[in-house]
Amino acid sequence: MKRIFARIAPVLLAWALTLSAQEKARDYTSKAPRFTFANSLPEQQQQLENNPLLLRFREARRRQAADPDTPIYHFSSPGVRLNDPNGLCFWQGRWHLFYQAQPPEDSRWHWAHADSEDLIHWRDLPYAIYPNPEEQSYSGSVLVEEDRVIAMYHGRNLGNMVAVSRDPLLLNWEKVTGGNVIPLEKDGVKHHFLSAEPLPYRIYDPCIWKKDGVYYSLSGSVEYSGPAGRPVPAEFLFRSRDLAQWEFVHQFLEGDRFTQVGDDGACPYFWPIGDRHILLFFSHTSSAQYLLGDNDRQRDKFAATAHGRFNFGAVSPGGVHAPSATPDGNGGLIAFFNVNPAMTSKGANGIMTLPRRLILIGKDELGIEPAGDIASLRAEPRRVAAMTLPANQEIVLSGIRGHALEIAAEIDPRNAPMVELNVLRSPNKEEFTRILLFKNRNVTSRFMPPQQKLGVVTLDGTRASQLPAALSRPPETATVLIPPDEPIKLRVFVDRSIVEVFINGRQCLAIRVHPGRADSLGVSLLAQGQEAELKALTAWTMRSIHETTP
Repeated sequence: MKRIFARIAPVLLAWALTLSAQEKARDYTSKAPRFTFANSLPEQQQQLENNPLLLRFREARRRQAADPDTPIYHFSSPGVRLNDPNGLCFWQGRWHLFYQAQPPEDSRWHWAHADSEDLIHWRDLPYAIYPNPEEQSYSGSVLVEEDRVIAMYHGRNLGNMVAVSRDPLLLNWEKVTGGNVIPLEKDGVKHHFLSAEPLPYRIYDPCIWKKDGVYYSLSGSVEYSGPAGRPVPAEFLFRSRDLAQWEFVHQFLEGDRFTQVGDDGACPYFWPIGDRHILLFFSHTSSAQYLLGDNDRQRDKFAATAHGRFNFGAVSPGGVHAPSATPDGNGGLIAFFNVNPAMTSKGANGIMTLPRRLILIGKDELGIEPAGDIASLRAEPRRVAAMTLPANQEIVLSGIRGHALEIAAEIDPRNAPMVELNVLRSPNKEEFTRILLFKNRNVTSRFMPPQQKLGVVTLDGTRASQLPAALSRPPETATVLIPPDEPIKLRVFVDRSIVEVFINGRQCLAIRVHPGRADSLGVSLLAQGQEAELKALTAWTMRSIHETTP
């Protein structure tokens, strides 16, 4: 066998080198329309008025408006598949959201682009970053400097890339060096994130920041140091003084006893939050997560002390996916996540969550609330007076119906083991999505803080649809720390095919659902076992972000 291998090894090497050379010589110029814009804001605004891409996007949004799967106030892409959000940032008075999309002329990932003045009403803009020389433009993040915005992302089959924009609407991008800045290959060995070779680093989705005049970058990946050599998350640190030449430093993350064997650290975003630091990332095994901890600036190491999730089940179907984040200017972060579908449709096969504001509310506790001018979308407020919820009797709320709602509710479970809020409910309950509230669970644990009680919330879409193509997702279940004298406060956002639930500013769950009945519009409450108290409830019909202006 050794002799046979010795004879064929040179042939295999020559074949591999030939393929590598062919790959490098291949022209990956995108077939999607591309435009060069002026560098002043008035000129750019005028150019956008009749831009062919934007006219196409407007027509796509007009067609999608009637599709029952396309949300009206969550961002979705106009007419094409959407994937990871990328490069969220605030630049010259506007929020910018980039995301992976596949133009109809070229089914490879490009960076699509939208901007907003309030994080809620979004304007489609032309594609920002086109593949070439990379095969596809994968995920990354941006760094805002005084006079420019720097995007760092992964270029498939090439390595990590840097592009720069300086214009008012971030319409024109130039790639630093014209190629990769951290190569995928070194000495003929690929350093991609799934490589099992004993390499010093592996590269994939990067993030970027600056410290003491030096640029730093994490490359989200894995290292094979788990049980039996299995992968565990890793974030490989690089640094550069000019964005073109990057030096590998070391593995950045230490003290991670929180994530699962088999996780990886894709789509990282590392930044201060309060007086600590947070690392958001995506695992292809268990989806969007975060680590809280301390940044050792002398050793350039991040020591994790707490962990949490944004998805409480499998990556898909219908689950919260990858993050993109940016500073909010007040010590917190604004974050978006894409949510993958649970059914293929002609409408939105990928959408974004509402913007979420992440803040530090305790040394190891993250606060999470909806962000942006959500109030501008509200119409037709309907209020339900305080009432006792009788045990085991479902109360359908008369007059509160719709597939695009915001519901603010305050509930005291009293001694009820569970309180249930149903949305998207058909009259005979053939279809419904359940929000289940359990207060004071696991309170006897000696590891619990004495001033807190552990609540549990479940978002259950297993009965949301009768459509044969709709895939059920196991119920999402998360814990939330609630002070013993504090009622449960919910903000529930229903938007056709997505339901998001915020609980007491400390937890959030979201899933895709695909109701098949036109009458799945109702809202109801149920106290199990014993009576509970509805202290207040207000519901609003929500306007479309594509029909209203800020």
